[in-house]
Amino acid sequence: MFQHIKIQNLNDFFKNLNERESTGVYFYRINGYSKEIDGFICAYYEAARKNGVVIEGKLQNPDEKNLAYYNEIMGMDFQLRTGFISASLKKWLPRMNDGQRENVALCLYDALFLLQKEGKTEHMLKNAYIKCMCWLYYRFERIVNQLGENQIPKILYEGAVSQYELMILSILSNAGCDVVLVQYGGDAAYLKQDALSQRSDELKLPGMQAFPQGYCLKQVRQKLQEEANRERLYGTLPKQQNCTNAWISGSVLEDIQKSPAQRGDDPRFFYNCFCRINGVEDKLTYANTLYQLQLQIKSSGRRIVIVNESLGRPAMEEIAAVRRNHYTKLEQLILDLSANISIRETASVELQRMMVRAFTDVMLMEADERGRELNLNKLTNQAVCLLCFLKRYQGRLFGGWKEGDIGCFFFMGGCQDESEVLFFRFLARLPADVLLLCPDLERRCCLKDRLLYEVHHTQSLKLAAFPQEDADVVVGTAAYHAERELDTLMYQDSGLYRDKQYEKANTVILQTMYEEIAILWKEEVKYRPSFSTSKDEVHIPVIFAKVSGVKDGLVQPYWRFIRELVTEDTYVVRSAPFLDPAAANPMRACAAEFYKNGRLRKDKIKSHSSYPYGYLREEVQDYILDKLKLLIDQKAIRGTFENGTEYAIIATVLHLPKEIVRLIQKFDFTKKNPKLLYIHTTEAMISLEDAILAAFLNRIGFDVVFFVPTGYQNVEKYFNRNIMEEHQIGEYMYDLHVPNLEGPLQRTRVSWRDKLFKRK
Repeated sequence: MFQHIKIQNLNDFFKNLNERESTGVYFYRINGYSKEIDGFICAYYEAARKNGVVIEGKLQNPDEKNLAYYNEIMGMDFQLRTGFISASLKKWLPRMNDGQRENVALCLYDALFLLQKEGKTEHMLKNAYIKCMCWLYYRFERIVNQLGENQIPKILYEGAVSQYELMILSILSNAGCDVVLVQYGGDAAYLKQDALSQRSDELKLPGMQAFPQGYCLKQVRQKLQEEANRERLYGTLPKQQNCTNAWISGSVLEDIQKSPAQRGDDPRFFYNCFCRINGVEDKLTYANTLYQLQLQIKSSGRRIVIVNESLGRPAMEEIAAVRRNHYTKLEQLILDLSANISIRETASVELQRMMVRAFTDVMLMEADERGRELNLNKLTNQAVCLLCFLKRYQGRLFGGWKEGDIGCFFFMGGCQDESEVLFFRFLARLPADVLLLCPDLERRCCLKDRLLYEVHHTQSLKLAAFPQEDADVVVGTAAYHAERELDTLMYQDSGLYRDKQYEKANTVILQTMYEEIAILWKEEVKYRPSFSTSKDEVHIPVIFAKVSGVKDGLVQPYWRFIRELVTEDTYVVRSAPFLDPAAANPMRACAAEFYKNGRLRKDKIKSHSSYPYGYLREEVQDYILDKLKLLIDQKAIRGTFENGTEYAIIATVLHLPKEIVRLIQKFDFTKKNPKLLYIHTTEAMISLEDAILAAFLNRIGFDVVFFVPTGYQNVEKYFNRNIMEEHQIGEYMYDLHVPNLEGPLQRTRVSWRDKLFKRK
C-alpha cells in the first residue's frame, strides 16, 4: 500500500511518482477559496479529466441493472478474505496487473475489516463489498490499471463525502492514486466520518476565504472550455512576441531613438515602447526637442506616423469596408472580425499573425474588464473602429515591413474616447513605438493599460500640434511663459477673468422681480446670482422675460424705462414680425442635408458654399453650432421632429442679422452680455422665426425681454413649455407708437411729492 505524504506546494500534485521526495500519494481536502486555489482546481480538473476521474455530485449507488450484471458475472458469494477478494478482482477487473490487484484487495479487505470491528453484520459487509466492486467497475475502471504507476492517476470529488464514498476513495488512494476533495460547505460533514483526519489532510494556505456563491466544477469546466475556445482564436501564433518597455532606461525620448539592435537580442521578442509623457520638462525647449526627435527618426529610415488632437471618427466609407455580422458570443465576434486584418499593404504573414494575436488579446482584455457589463453590440462598434484605424495607418506605419523593423506612432494630445484607447492598446502590442504626448496638464488622457509607462512633469504647455516643419516650431521666451504662469495664478479660481478666457458657456434663466430687470441689466454677468465657472465652461445667469401691460397706465415713464435698457450691446426690435418667413433665406434649401439621422452635421455645414459664418473665429462658429444643436435636441420649439420645424430652426440660426452676429462675436462670457429688446405694440403676430431667434439667443447668453403693452399672446405660442418669466405690471394699452429709443433721454422735473414717494 502507498503512504500518504504531505505537499510542500500545490505543484507537488503534478509531479510523477519518481519525482516526489518520498514514494507516496496525496489525499487532501480543500475547504476555502483563493485565486491560487482556483488556479489549482482548474489545473487539477484538467489532470483528472485526462488521467483520472472527476466526480461532480455524489457517487450513485448501483442500480438494478448494475447489480444484475454483477450477479451474472460474479454471483453473490462473499468471503472476508484477501484471497477471495483478489480472485474476484481478477475476474471482475482483468486489466489490473498482479501488483495492482493485490494492493486493491488488501486495501478493500482492511476497509471491510474496520467495518466489522465497528459492529457491521455479515449482510452489511457483503452489501458494502458489492457496492465497492460496482463502483470500481462502473466509475473507476479507467484508472484501476494505472494505480501505482509513475504517472499517478487523479480523483477530484466535489461536495460532502459520505461514509462509503470516503471508504472507496481511501481504498483507491492507498492503492496508488491522488485524491482531492473540494468541500464548499467546509469540513464539518467530513469530520463526522473521519474525526481525527487520519484518511486525508486539510489544505491550509494564506488568504483562504469561503467559496464564492455558485462556485462549482461545472463552472470550472465552462471556464476551461472558454479558455480552450479562446486559444483557438489565435490560429497560428507568430514567432515573436512583444517585449514592451522592459528594456528602456526611463529617458523616453532617448530610448525611442535606439535602434532595434541596441534594445535586445533575444530572437523570441521584438522590443518596443509604449509611453505617455504628461506635462513638459522645459517650456522653452519642448517644441524644438520634439522637432529634432522626429528628424532623427526619419533620418534613421524608420517609418513614423504623427497625429494631432484626435484620430477622428471613421468615415462611413471606412466603416462599410469592414466585414461584420451580428454576434451572440465573444469568440464568434473576435474570430469573424479578425478576418478583416489584411497583409496586402505589408506583405508579411508574420506581421499579420502579430496583428491577429494583438487584436485577440485586446478584445479579450476589454471583455474581461467589463465583465457582466459587456455589451457585444458596443464592443463590435469599437472593434470596427479599431480595424478602420488599422487600415488607415497600416500602410504608413508597416509598409514593406520586415523582421526587426520598429515604426513610430506619435499622438499629440492624448486619448479622449474608448475607441482611441482600444486602438493604442492594440498598436502597443505590435512592432511599433507608441508615444502619447500630453503637454497640457488640463487635458487628461483616458488611456489605461498594464504595459503603459508614464513620465510626469509639473509644467504645463498648450501645444496643439506636433512640430514637423521648421515653421511649426514656435518657441516662447522665458518672459512669455512667466506671463502665462502669472495668468494662471491670477485668473484661476480667483474671481478675476482675462479677456475671452472661456470659449464655452451654458445659460441659466433667472427668475426676477420686474424692478430687478433694470438693476441686473447693466451688470456684468459674473456679479449675478448663480454665476459660476467649471474648467473651460461658464454658467451664465440670463434674463428671459415678457413684460405685459403698462405700469399705472403711464406711457411716458413706460418708454423711459425701456429707453434706459438700450445699451451699446442691445439690439432693439420695434415691430412684429421681425424675421419675415416669406423673406429670402438661402439656407432653407440646404437645411435638410445639414440634419440627418438625428445628428447635426457640423462639418457639412462649415464646408457648404452658402455657409455664412466662415469669417468668424473658429471657437465662435463652434459655439453657434453647439447651441443650434442644443436648441434642436431640447425640442423647445413646438413642432420640432413633428412637422419639420428642426429645419426651420437650422435655416433661421444660419441666417441671423449681421448686427446680431457681431454681438455674438464680441460677447465675452464673464462680462456684460448682449441684449435683445423686442417691443410688440400691435395685433400683428410675431413669426416662428422670431421665436426661434429669441430662444436661440437665450441659449447663446443674451438677455431677452419682450415688452407687450397689449398683453396679447406673443412668443410663448411657439414654445413647447413655459420657459419665459412673465411680469404683469399694469393695465393693457393699445396702438402705442414706439418713440426713438436711441436718442438722448428727456430731462423731466420731479416734484417733491414724487421724490418723497420715489415716483418718476
